[in-house]
Amino acid sequence: VAGMASTEPGAQSRVMFQTVDKTEETAGHRLGKLTVKYNRKDLQRRLDIEEWIDGQLHLLFDCEAEEIPELEIDIDELLDLSEEGQRSRLQELLQECGKPKEEFINGLLYRMKGLRKMSGTLKK
Repeated sequence: VAGMASTEPGAQSRVMFQTVDKTEETAGHRLGKLTVKYNRKDLQRRLDIEEWIDGQLHLLFDCEAEEIPELEIDIDELLDLSEEGQRSRLQELLQECGKPKEEFINGLLYRMKGLRKMSGTLKK
């Protein structure tokens, strides 16, 4: 009888692990469905813009990636603003940069034209 009692908690643990696995699979499956809603071209364009931003920040701050000041240029946040608002937000974010920023700002605004905002669920 004592032997059976010691195996029962183990059996319960295994059931709990299976529940966790199923939850992870469901979350992964759900994420897959969300990703399909977005045009692959839009996602690639956004990725290209983000890579361009990284490269430009290296040039603007003239340093290695680790030395660039903590900056978060949120494309979705910028898309919520008017073009004037976008310019002033970028000026504000780049205030620590001593080099001229207009070329970067103009380039980014040009690349963002026609870009659609992504839903918060996909970003998470």
